[in-house]
Amino acid sequence: MQLPRRQVIGGAVALGAAIASGQARSAPPNPPIVPTLFGRVRGRTERNIHVFKGIRYGADTAPYRFQPPRPPQPWTGVRDAFDYGPACPQRSAKGAVSEDCLFLNIWTPALKDGGKRPVLVYLHGGAHASGDGSSPLYDGVNLARRGDVVVITLNHRLNVFGYGYFARLGATIGDEDFDYSGNVGHLDIIQALTWVRDNIAEFGGDPSNVTLFGQSGGGGKIVGLMAMRAADGLYRQCLTMSGQHVTASAPLNATRRAEAYLKTLNLTPDQVSQLKTLPVEALVKALDTPDPIVARDKVLFAATLDFKTLSRHPFYPDAPEETAQVPLIIGNTLHETAAFMRGTMIANDTTWDNLPARLAKEMLVDISPEYVIAHYRQWYPDMTPTEVLRAAATAGRSWRPHLIQAEARGAKSTPTWMYQLDFGSPLHGGRLGAYHGYDIGLIFDNINVPEAGVGTTPEQIAAAQKVADILSTMLIQFARTGNPQNALIPEWPRYELTNRATLIVDQSPHIENDPRAQERQLFATVPYTKPGT
Repeated sequence: MQLPRRQVIGGAVALGAAIASGQARSAPPNPPIVPTLFGRVRGRTERNIHVFKGIRYGADTAPYRFQPPRPPQPWTGVRDAFDYGPACPQRSAKGAVSEDCLFLNIWTPALKDGGKRPVLVYLHGGAHASGDGSSPLYDGVNLARRGDVVVITLNHRLNVFGYGYFARLGATIGDEDFDYSGNVGHLDIIQALTWVRDNIAEFGGDPSNVTLFGQSGGGGKIVGLMAMRAADGLYRQCLTMSGQHVTASAPLNATRRAEAYLKTLNLTPDQVSQLKTLPVEALVKALDTPDPIVARDKVLFAATLDFKTLSRHPFYPDAPEETAQVPLIIGNTLHETAAFMRGTMIANDTTWDNLPARLAKEMLVDISPEYVIAHYRQWYPDMTPTEVLRAAATAGRSWRPHLIQAEARGAKSTPTWMYQLDFGSPLHGGRLGAYHGYDIGLIFDNINVPEAGVGTTPEQIAAAQKVADILSTMLIQFARTGNPQNALIPEWPRYELTNRATLIVDQSPHIENDPRAQERQLFATVPYTKPGT
């Protein structure tokens, strides 16, 4: 008897949870075994997809803390690739963590067979501070089955381990151990992509056709890589989902953060070398340091303009010329900031009286909230205060950098497409709408994972499946051809400044030229830079 699709996926998720919790499983009969440049790995087969989890692409970073990654040591025999590897140490870890965190995961329909399948490498979100490649939302079985593609997720160094910038502190001048400290997380990703180039053919993938896609911080990492020459040639096209980075962390601000972090550890700048040997637990605890530049946040470590590995901002003053012809899809969701105001959205207790104060805290541009609210009430007289907060906060915070990216690319007549997800979650009376991160489960076609947030009724599942079909087909077609056009969507023009064509993703997808034009124009009257950069 064939199980319903929902039950099969649910079983796969439960199985993944058992792995993550450390429950041992015996090797299956006739498991797939693949040679890599460093040694052979043994995987499993799930629903006709070969799955390899926790393949090492780099050596343990603990002996090389804050330094560029090293390749793994070769091994003899066959290593099991059944379980996800540990994540980088972080403040809110959900599973195992370790400085020994350079691992990747592969889902493939077939092993080396000459198929030359497109390779989709997903970079997880978490604002450069948290996350890993093992979320049930990122499981690659459905994508691999749907599109005959190879799907990869990975872990890399984060927060202070990957992006703490210590090269300008007194005791580090001339200390090569800290020269690249502000960007070793990105260098980890580059090493993973190098591993993919050198090994993925054995897993049925085409090393010359790699697509990067990522959400939130993952999208930000992608635009950072597009500005780094060391990543050139390791990918062919990119898709960002709410990747809001326009500027990197500037070196003087990054140094201020490093000094504040050291102060929390009771260290002076001249004692920075002690960071190399302090316990991991102490380094993680100090991540609670208040950010010295953005007062409402914990210390923000991110990719740094160090003029060694990163020599320009991703989208300032323009789009990098070197990657101008790399096909790029820029995606955003209609109600991004609802995810950051979740409690407020669900409570639905915003009034016209408290709205200005709430909106002032959420916008990342300096503009009068009363002035903004007056415009929204004129444009959208039927909106409630909660809906105005959701819309205006999104336009003044999350949407603006996406537009800057698209405008910078559009000014150069590049192969760029823009989409906006309007299809929202039905949970909590629909008050979260199409929130930040809601497109992850849809584009992976993992709507039956509880974290997807699409609801549970047959009608809700059917509606979400229709949108998942659209997004996942778009991604697969883009990975295969470098162009997202497919039979499930109308003709989708490139994003150019004349029309600003945008694919509106809903159950009935359509093209809008310059959607929410009045909102775009309102917030374009004030400057935007990513806070603290």
